[in-house]
Amino acid sequence: MKTPAALVSLVLLAAVPLAAQAPEAVDPALIPNYVLVKPGLASAGRPTEQGLKQLKAQGFRTVVDLRTSSEEGLAEEKALVEGQGLRYVHVPVTSASFSGADVDAVQAVLGDAAAAPVLLHCASANRVGAVWTVIQARTGQPIDEAIAEGKRVGLRSASMIEAAQRVAAGAR
Repeated sequence: MKTPAALVSLVLLAAVPLAAQAPEAVDPALIPNYVLVKPGLASAGRPTEQGLKQLKAQGFRTVVDLRTSSEEGLAEEKALVEGQGLRYVHVPVTSASFSGADVDAVQAVLGDAAAAPVLLHCASANRVGAVWTVIQARTGQPIDEAIAEGKRVGLRSASMIEAAQRVAAGAR
């Protein structure tokens, strides 16, 4: 027979993988363009205030925001996210400024097991798709396949597709 302390340890160990999972779906009215990219990572457009308030209950630990400081609601989002005890990371991206350093910053967060699950978002998920495209290209995926994967998570505009191709080409 196991001791109560041993049972508690087993329960805690069993719960660890569940804590690192992002939900498969969320209310699209609260977190638009949500896509479960892979276990522990979701992409989205800009969450509403109510969506931000629900992140902790949904299991998220980190929010990476790709919007620029000139975009509306950045300071409020940071305060709401951090007010829930979650980590907020700001990596501003535009099609003109997008660089390998931006992807490095996002990959550093994604590589931190303690950060998961992560919500990676911008205003619409377009920039998220560009970042994801470059991450896929860095793993050796052909650029056409990497772009298709980027489109799956939100890449839409011609300018961000071109920016992703430019940054991915610099990574090879």
